[in-house]
Amino acid sequence: MKISIINGPNLNLLGTREPTVYGTLTFEDYFNTIQKRFPKVNFEYYQSNVEGELINKLHEVGFSADAILLNAGAYTHTSVAIGDAIKAIDSPVIEVHISNTFAREEFRHTSYITPVARGLIIGFGLDSYRLAVESVLS
Repeated sequence: MKISIINGPNLNLLGTREPTVYGTLTFEDYFNTIQKRFPKVNFEYYQSNVEGELINKLHEVGFSADAILLNAGAYTHTSVAIGDAIKAIDSPVIEVHISNTFAREEFRHTSYITPVARGLIIGFGLDSYRLAVESVLS
């Protein structure tokens, strides 16, 4: 089983960015934890702050990964192009968010990813990724 985790803008700053919203753990530390928890899963991790690079990565893994966990960050609320990229690939995409976007600013209540994703998991901190993995494995 191959699962690709793709994170968007500013998620490279996890651990230091708004710790009251995102916590104090870096994604790299969490990634090590999730790899140990699911040793039979072949995980790939990618992060970019650039919209086009995220689209390129979706195209690259979107025909071979068994699933993609995508946290597109703020691009979730602005990028028709990322939504279109998801429609163009075969791999199922689970939209993941660390914070509860519906408890935040109004503009974060709209997603261009949700309508084309297999599912949405939000608001459970970094544990949202674990829940997404479990949804793929069940």
